[in-house]
Amino acid sequence: MRCCGRWRRRSVPGSATTAGRPGSRCRWRISTACSCVGAEAFPLLEPAVLDTPTGREVARETRPDAILLMGPTASGKTRVALSLARHLPVEIVSVDSALVYRDMDIGTAKPDAAMQRRVEHHLIDIIDPTESYSAARFAEDGWALVEQIRGRGRIPLLVGGTMLYFKAFREGLAELPPADPDTRRVIDAMAAELGWPALHQTLHSLDPVTAARLEPTDAQRIQRALEVCYVTGEPMSRLLSEGRSAPPPSTFVAVALEPSDRSVLHQRIAARFEEMLELGLIGEVERLRRRYPLTPEMPSMRCVGYRQAWQYLDGEFGLNRLRETAIAATRQLAKRQLTWLRATGDVDRIDCLRDDLEACVLDRIGARFGVT
Repeated sequence: MRCCGRWRRRSVPGSATTAGRPGSRCRWRISTACSCVGAEAFPLLEPAVLDTPTGREVARETRPDAILLMGPTASGKTRVALSLARHLPVEIVSVDSALVYRDMDIGTAKPDAAMQRRVEHHLIDIIDPTESYSAARFAEDGWALVEQIRGRGRIPLLVGGTMLYFKAFREGLAELPPADPDTRRVIDAMAAELGWPALHQTLHSLDPVTAARLEPTDAQRIQRALEVCYVTGEPMSRLLSEGRSAPPPSTFVAVALEPSDRSVLHQRIAARFEEMLELGLIGEVERLRRRYPLTPEMPSMRCVGYRQAWQYLDGEFGLNRLRETAIAATRQLAKRQLTWLRATGDVDRIDCLRDDLEACVLDRIGARFGVT
């Protein structure tokens, strides 16, 4: 039975956790001299919670280390996560490459302040839109948070649709070079002159394995794959296959929300983007451009919806074209997410279009934590 004092690694952005106090009672009953933190140090962890049957259940040695809730955009992940929070003592760890950015609220469908007060969220609003965040950094931050949350006697609930982050968290990542600004500027200049489909052909000659899984218009991933080739002299696919940094030994209960009818998901995507426009997505992008020294090549402005709004503000097309391209791009994103999910093993797959979706997910997950 391991000691929850293990969480005392460095804190991460978005977490209020601090160092523990010697002598607090160990959540895993291993020792009264454990260095983990007592419940009274955390206002969100009411002592009464630990006295409930659910609280006692999550302290058992056999419980999974975390819950993983995966799914494509518009599959209902947020709604299901909040439903789980009503029945289990969870803290939510966002697995979303767009939610990390401050001031990007509408186009990311970010949980509002009331929702974040109701359930503790992590890895939201942790960097400016001018900064970058990687799968490797997520894996590091995510594991640190899992240990912290477990140390508080609560359940980490990882929720999102950035499948590469989930993969990095579960399997580890190969050691790849960090971003190289000079190399990226050269690649961007080549793209401006030749176009991304031409650079996709260049990538095919250097790394056919990676090129085969990328669309010719997938600028961000083509850029990264070429960057790795130029910086290391090796194809990225070879580096990825040579070895990964192993994550800690762990067990998960993983649920994937997948649609039985993709056309219904497409309808949801269209309706959600219309709502974003009504809420002021274009105005949000205008404010971002005024506040930060942004360029359209930055990862934040490559997010679906933001890229198209940027082009609209630059006069490249009108509102109808903005709507069409953004919805089409979101559908392509959902397609890629579902492709990742189909290739993911050890996952409980649930139809996200079920009328009883929340109850079904709770039934599958709750049994692992003593909630029936």
